[in-house]
Amino acid sequence: MNADLVKQALELVVNPNVLVNLVSRRVRQLNSGAGGISRPLVANTENLGAADIALREIIERKMGWVMPETAETPQLKRSLRSIRSGGKVQRAA
Repeated sequence: MNADLVKQALELVVNPNVLVNLVSRRVRQLNSGAGGISRPLVANTENLGAADIALREIIERKMGWVMPETAETPQLKRSLRSIRSGGKVQRAA
């Protein structure tokens, strides 16, 4: 995998875990040979591996994704309250 492509893709995706999931899913599609879905969405792919093709598709915005909103669990709410109060844990009444 090309490190420059990874850096450029991370600027768009931000979360490295999400980037790994996007690339791995797209690599599986590219390697499946399932007709249209397995064709690269970018030009000039000779001498590129499937992961580099997937990264270029992300960089060139040929592949989209939606980041789900995180649900605030009770533990997350306590952590956020702790952060907002300067590290002092406040107990809910």
